[in-house]
Amino acid sequence: MLLDSASMYFRAFYGVPESITAPDGTPINAVRGFTDMVARLVAEHRPARLVACLDLDWRPAFRVNALPTYKAHRVPGEPETAPPGVPEEVPDLLAPQVPILLEVLAAAGIATGGAVGYEADDVIGTLAARERTHPVLAVSGDRDLMQIVSDGEPPVRLLYVGRGLAKAELLGPAEVAEKYGVPRARAGAAYAEMAMLRGDPSDGLPGVPGVGAKTAATIVGRFETWTELVAAVGDPSDTRMSPNVRSKLAKAVDYLAVVEPVVRVAQDAEVVLDRDDALPVEPADGARLLELVERWGIASSVERLLQALQTAAKSL
Repeated sequence: MLLDSASMYFRAFYGVPESITAPDGTPINAVRGFTDMVARLVAEHRPARLVACLDLDWRPAFRVNALPTYKAHRVPGEPETAPPGVPEEVPDLLAPQVPILLEVLAAAGIATGGAVGYEADDVIGTLAARERTHPVLAVSGDRDLMQIVSDGEPPVRLLYVGRGLAKAELLGPAEVAEKYGVPRARAGAAYAEMAMLRGDPSDGLPGVPGVGAKTAATIVGRFETWTELVAAVGDPSDTRMSPNVRSKLAKAVDYLAVVEPVVRVAQDAEVVLDRDDALPVEPADGARLLELVERWGIASSVERLLQALQTAAKSL
């Protein structure tokens, strides 16, 4: 199980009342909510291995160099236009809680992983691509991770929590294909290509003017690769693309030439884990965990987490 940590703790912050505080009055709603989410996920899915994946760079240079508009509107000091739950300017009441929840993970013995110069999506994509033994379940509220789903060996699935854990959707190639009208045989790759054409304002991705989601899905469904699709823009003899669509894409040819590495989730990041990713049976640092429980008043959440970890580990 690969957790998109930032995606989860933002949702915990906005989903749990700020009135949930520590004994000293410090808000710990994100800590409580995040810990409860991890406990529930472990209890329900019982993974053999678990990694909380981190954003070590939320706006990587290689993506900005390719497309300067990438997340430009989220740069601190600039107007915030991203949807609720995903701003990169961490709210004042959330920022101090992130180190606390990371300490809880460390004391509990749950591995965290990151890669310098990459986003959590890339960490998840890389670890999923590396896996050779266990089925992979990524957990995120980020639609970009729909592109990693696979029916390969082992299979990769996304538990999409964009509407909260209670309304989570388990997505594989069949579900992504049905949801977006892309070919099932290459649903993940096709979803990424559809996103390139459609665009995504929350990421500063302009897309191709005049091409919406349905048209984008139809276009990518006629080609086997992105390279093949882009080549067809300059080939009037290729009947898989109508003159009207070709005209729209031709006007955006400079964008089409650079957008692929911006949207594709990396599978070759140099991911570093802080510890072995086996599901812990016992806390890595029980004394430190007790200190955190007492200082922040999170006994019930930590108890649920430990119970879930122990039950899951014993069932393996």
